[in-house]
Amino acid sequence: MYIKELWFENIYVHQMNLIFLLLKVCIIPALLGFVIPDKQTAQTTAKESKQLNIGLLVQDNNSLTSRYAAEMAIENANNSGGYNGIPFKLVDLSMEGPWGSGSKQAVSLIFDKKVVAILGSCDGRNAHLVEQVSAKTRVIFMSAWSGDPTLSRAFVPWFFNCVPNYIQQADALFEEVCITRSIEKIVLVSDSSYDSKLALNCLATKIKSSGKPDPEIFFYKHTDSNFDQLDARLNKDDIGGIVLLGQQSAFLNTMNHLELRKIKPPVFGSLSVMDEREFDDKTGKIFENSILLTSGHWFNEDGVRFRRDFKIKYGYTPGPAAAYAFDGMNLLIKAIKASGTEREDIQKYLREVSYKGITGTFRFDNSGNRIGEITLVEIKDCNPVKVGKY
Repeated sequence: MYIKELWFENIYVHQMNLIFLLLKVCIIPALLGFVIPDKQTAQTTAKESKQLNIGLLVQDNNSLTSRYAAEMAIENANNSGGYNGIPFKLVDLSMEGPWGSGSKQAVSLIFDKKVVAILGSCDGRNAHLVEQVSAKTRVIFMSAWSGDPTLSRAFVPWFFNCVPNYIQQADALFEEVCITRSIEKIVLVSDSSYDSKLALNCLATKIKSSGKPDPEIFFYKHTDSNFDQLDARLNKDDIGGIVLLGQQSAFLNTMNHLELRKIKPPVFGSLSVMDEREFDDKTGKIFENSILLTSGHWFNEDGVRFRRDFKIKYGYTPGPAAAYAFDGMNLLIKAIKASGTEREDIQKYLREVSYKGITGTFRFDNSGNRIGEITLVEIKDCNPVKVGKY
């Protein structure tokens, strides 16, 4: 069963790569008219515009948390004098709609809104669209949510990812689950989204290559409340733990089912299960005793201040999607302040910087991947307790 399902995942990823190749060769050049904008076309100077625009692309119109976090970063920067006295301006667009509309939105930000850089809080498929526009226009693209490892394999020098990719997340989960806790037999649970399947494939491949027993795999559908297949896997005597790799809704539904069935193996979760909102009093008990990857913004002074200020302003406590959007926007602002508005200078700065943000201290490798520690926490009495760093 595992080999068949993993084969399906590899075919799925291969097909998506072919689609992205077609997009790169045919669709994106058509959108851009094969024109690389010069400095005057692509970048209205701050002096001319009276403001300096930074773009934000979000997954859909419901993705408010990342917008709010980016707004906070912009507001903080302007309260500190902006860019040589000229205010920064957040220009945000939603990528909601037919697949491929994300590339049009990226083009609009660059040519119509004259943004100096783009922050993306979106899934891997949409991030690929933005990355190809970035490759053509040479405008910096900072991905702040998807951990799709194939983004960096395009070797676009204008691409950076301030989120640990799914290979890095898989390494951290493997070390905690299989090495530190010596759990042999694992069930991997994923929803059916593109990014969740990629995350599952990375962890399943890691486990298989280590020589550990092949994990059981269960795909959760949001429209299906039938957990019979999952129960069949969990009823095996040798199952030692569950790893949930998906969106928060899938995590909560699965945890509710386990509670109903009185099944209590150790439960681990990827970075995505916290998503836009941190758990509240209502959902906190569901997360109890689970071990999760985290952005780390619980544990440093700036992160605590961010959570407090965000809740005061917007009425709820933000999750990791907001923390990475906040760090990504702050880093873009820092790069512009330090190096100016020329694309090449911003890119050079980002290549060399070691940045201390609310998600920890990190830098980028030559492919634009984040390099830095990944923290795991165990939820105790609705509070996170550190259990490891990788």
